[in-house]
Amino acid sequence: MPRPAPALEPRLRFPHAGPDAFGPGKAELLRHIAATGSIRTAATELGMSYNRAWQLVTAMNALFRDPLVTVTRGGGTGGGAALTPLGEEVLTRYTRMEEAARTATRADWTALTRLLR
Repeated sequence: MPRPAPALEPRLRFPHAGPDAFGPGKAELLRHIAATGSIRTAATELGMSYNRAWQLVTAMNALFRDPLVTVTRGGGTGGGAALTPLGEEVLTRYTRMEEAARTATRADWTALTRLLR
């Protein structure tokens, strides 16, 4: 059975924040929060605990000048979460940077894959 072709996935991080750096994991959490409207559902889809997702949201909100995620507490409406306009902008720009990194490395990656066994 042939091996699947290797894929290159650049991992961009903003390391100045130390352990709270913004990177692919937090960007993926933002994507899931935006899609589901829920931190709990996003955490479940990503296979992480609700507590861990909350910690990451808190870290992201502290990292930027304004929060990236807003939360509405439960009650009759059930609560929920949403990206703020800044959260949407950060996710859009980060996603564009990921794609630009893939595009910039595509030719060299293609050449390197020819050298693999």
